[in-house]
Amino acid sequence: MTLLGIGSRIKHSSYGLGVVTNVTSKHYWVTFIENGLETIEIDSEFEVIESVEDEVDTISFFEVETTLKKMLKKWSDISEVVPIADKWKGGKLLLEPKDTSLACKEIPIDSFFHKIVMVRDRIRVMEQKINSSDLDDQSKVDLQQYITRIYGSLTTFNVLFKIKEQQFTGSKSR
Repeated sequence: MTLLGIGSRIKHSSYGLGVVTNVTSKHYWVTFIENGLETIEIDSEFEVIESVEDEVDTISFFEVETTLKKMLKKWSDISEVVPIADKWKGGKLLLEPKDTSLACKEIPIDSFFHKIVMVRDRIRVMEQKINSSDLDDQSKVDLQQYITRIYGSLTTFNVLFKIKEQQFTGSKSR
């Protein structure tokens, strides 16, 4: 039996998808997307999604954490926590039609913001899928330009984001 190295991705029947973050003589320490950190026996049943060779190497917790975050972002559809700017918390979005005989539409701004974040996250997933696809380089560049324009169109909503690094950007690097 070959030991899995730190960074290997697995699927466990009880815990779901996870990444090996530590290996001992008898256990894998695995951080699962939905269940957090669990220890499982090395010879327990699970599916190996991506194996990383076991290396005896000193690695810092920071490096493991950074790698884990990147992998979880890349391989899951779970989005990061994105807080709304304090000034908008509990507010509402009011849509008023020009025709005064029609009713206005009122939407909690928190709900609207959540939908904007979901759109952003789905665009990011689409971008990753394009970049890892078998498309030729020119097609990837063309599609990436469309995505950049989409981000640029959505910069209007940046006023809602509490953290600047989580905002939409257009032609600047993300």
